[in-house]
Amino acid sequence: MPPDRSDLDRLAMGLMVILCAMWGLQQVAIKVANAGISPIWQAGLRSIGATVLVWAWASLRGVRLWAADGTLVPGIVAGLLFAGEFALIFWALEYTNASRGIIFLYTAPFFVALGAVWLLPHEHMRRAQWTGMALAFCGVLALFGENLLRPAGQAWIGDLMILVAAVLWAATTLTVKATPLARAPAEKTLLYQLAVSAIVLPPLSLAFGEPGVFAPSAAVWWSLAFQIVIVASASYLGWFWLVRHYPATRLSSFSFLTPVMGVLSGGLLLGEALTPAVFLALGLVGAGIWIANRPAQEPAVAAREVPADR
Repeated sequence: MPPDRSDLDRLAMGLMVILCAMWGLQQVAIKVANAGISPIWQAGLRSIGATVLVWAWASLRGVRLWAADGTLVPGIVAGLLFAGEFALIFWALEYTNASRGIIFLYTAPFFVALGAVWLLPHEHMRRAQWTGMALAFCGVLALFGENLLRPAGQAWIGDLMILVAAVLWAATTLTVKATPLARAPAEKTLLYQLAVSAIVLPPLSLAFGEPGVFAPSAAVWWSLAFQIVIVASASYLGWFWLVRHYPATRLSSFSFLTPVMGVLSGGLLLGEALTPAVFLALGLVGAGIWIANRPAQEPAVAAREVPADR
């Protein structure tokens, strides 16, 4: 379904900056929660809690969740893609480190753009958009690229897994945009993904032999609550509302802000070092997003005055 708008307005851009800040802060919350809850089990608990909250919110608003609107099959597919993405990311971290993983994960906007060529022909990518996305990706490389040059052993296995996870992330966005899910309420679209992942992730955690909750504390539970209420419920509802009304390719370019926001959040909240590379990355990402989202220039048409009738 064609989007309501061909460009991002101030509302969409402002919301995307806020969402990327939330997703960056989520990286801090996950680090804190990892001290007491296993990663995949944590993701499963997040999906279970968010499923309950979003369902309650949709019920209060009178959203028709059970209407026969052709979304069942694509909804289940999107949910499986969503669960597979998270499972691969967490599994990959057994082989590679998070810094390397971020570089490969944030190839996802390019896969969205490539898929849009066939699935979303109304979201044509201009040269400036490709240039802007490449510049923003250079910002991610400036922040984490040095890790690619270090001896890594079997890190390529994890890198490959995260690259596949990036493809799944892009496939989820394209599935939502190119199927009847594009016409469904954001609550219903999100519930498909949360409910399926809530069913899939806990058994995966058990299959990997995770201990589950092993060191509960107030900080751990508050971090999990933040992920459930703010990230998996509120921010994802905002994201799917945006995907429904704006071009997915332009929205995806903003995702490069997330890892930079995560490093900034770690510096402010966890006392992690903020090197000059962080601010270089922020500048490159910001410039890339600006270039990618500039409105197309209309060709100037010379106006001629028509002489008045005498």
